[in-house]
Amino acid sequence: MNRRRSRTSGWVLLAAIVLLVAGIAVSWAGVPAHAAAQTGAAPAWMTKVSGIIDPALAGYLTKTMKRAADAGAAALVIEIDTPGGLDTAMRQIIQGELDSPIPVVVYVYPEGARAASAGVYILMGSDVAAMAPQTNLGAATPVALGGTMDDTMKAKVINDAAAYITALAKNHGRNAAWAEEAVRRSVSLPADQALAQSVVDFVEPDLPSLLTAMDGFVTQPKGLTLHTAGASVKEVEMGWGAKFLHAIANPDIAYILITLGMLGIIFEIATPGLGVAGIAGVIALLLGFYGLAVLPVNYVGIALIVLAMVLFVAEIKVQSHGILGIGGAVALVLGGLLLFNSSASYLKVGWPVLVIVAALVLAFFSLVVAKARGAMRRPQATGLASLVGARGLIISPLDPRGQVRVRGEIWRARTEGEVLLRNERIEVVRVEGLTLVVRRPAGPDTDPQTELTPEQ
Repeated sequence: MNRRRSRTSGWVLLAAIVLLVAGIAVSWAGVPAHAAAQTGAAPAWMTKVSGIIDPALAGYLTKTMKRAADAGAAALVIEIDTPGGLDTAMRQIIQGELDSPIPVVVYVYPEGARAASAGVYILMGSDVAAMAPQTNLGAATPVALGGTMDDTMKAKVINDAAAYITALAKNHGRNAAWAEEAVRRSVSLPADQALAQSVVDFVEPDLPSLLTAMDGFVTQPKGLTLHTAGASVKEVEMGWGAKFLHAIANPDIAYILITLGMLGIIFEIATPGLGVAGIAGVIALLLGFYGLAVLPVNYVGIALIVLAMVLFVAEIKVQSHGILGIGGAVALVLGGLLLFNSSASYLKVGWPVLVIVAALVLAFFSLVVAKARGAMRRPQATGLASLVGARGLIISPLDPRGQVRVRGEIWRARTEGEVLLRNERIEVVRVEGLTLVVRRPAGPDTDPQTELTPEQ
């Protein structure tokens, strides 16, 4: 029965996975969040993005640019707050900006937001660059991904990045000299100075003010004239599937998913059977692997995490008094430190996450695995011996012989002298050949498979 329950739980979980995948496919391009009252003029589309620039975000933005253009929007405003991100995703977004037939406005918003690293390039590639007060942009020096660069390679990468951002700034009529300095010297600017130095086109406190201010503005190099004063606003947002992929393409989330996946699989090893823990563990691992696929990975970090899993399994099988488990926890934390190969802080696992994971692992082994290991070491009854202690119902009176039903099967049974009536409950004392020796239950029922339905 326990196995049937495990299988049922597994099928329910697998069905949930299918629904999740279907939802991702349906919602990938985004869904309307809010639309202001429509007027005769074309509406301005607006969407909000935050966090690391990754493939999920890039795919969403490029699709949204196409949807806005197909709908004849007056402009697409992207409210952005980002520490930076991946080069390939950044270039995909910029290519979408350059190809868009409608104006693409990148607006660093709300107050306190920033457009750093890859965000600066995306801002420079937009048709209209805008910022809210008390925001900042800059520090666009490329970070090392996939290993430490030597001086020659670093110079090549910086020169390429400087040429790219300079061309973007020049073509859009912005301060190309400052854009180059942002790459070569990692300089930054607050909003008011960015406007004074012609790095951005507008500084406005909110979206309505921005739409009014940029009405009549002619973009470079496309030569598009904006007609946004009084335009209605149609807000769109990422679908929950795209949001989910964007969330797990985060070093902290990916590391947590991998850890939870490992613990689920280890628990399944400690308590054999097709159960929810094992299935959930595999799902968590696969989701964590998605994060590893889109982020810069250090193979030394992966090796340490694999070592941690080996030590955790050994802790279950070998009596080491916790030494192997502690060694696994140390390997897991070191693996998290080295897992992502980048000099950027936002592409590394944070110390708070490492501390929480270490505490979680130690608690797991002290509370869960210890009990599971104890259960594994208890002798297991098999065959007819497993019926000892089982509860059932009398089918025909025992005086002293008759029939009983135990775990869905009818058995010959006898008592040790007492007379028991039909539909009374019994407990198996021992098995003699194919006959069960039974008695009235001596205590509360602890058998999960007890038959409790009386015979009619």
